[in-house]
Amino acid sequence: MKQRAFKVIRNALIILVIGALYAVFMKLTGLSIPCVFRKLTGFMCPGCGTTGMCLSLLRFDFKAAFEYNEAIFCMLTFLAFVIGRLVYLYIRYDRRQDKATNIMCYVMIGVLVFWGVLRNIVKI
Repeated sequence: MKQRAFKVIRNALIILVIGALYAVFMKLTGLSIPCVFRKLTGFMCPGCGTTGMCLSLLRFDFKAAFEYNEAIFCMLTFLAFVIGRLVYLYIRYDRRQDKATNIMCYVMIGVLVFWGVLRNIVKI
């Protein structure tokens, strides 16, 4: 169990360091990874604005974060719960998924697909 907890902490730290380096790179150069879906189709994908939302959250500018991507911003606590549940199941029971977590993920995917269509039909 301790080995799995160490693995989760190590992976979380790696992700945080990569995210921090990307944020610093963007701040210094003004360059970011473009949305391939938007470049190809001209439509916004369900995730468009997530980078700006994350950068706004780092500045504690919640209004701007909400305006970048309303759907993901509203699902952040739900997403944190799902990730926390997955981490708990992995550390405690060495399980990577269960039926309830799968259902929660499908609901989030459904909301994001609905949001992706809606945000291109109704210009918000």
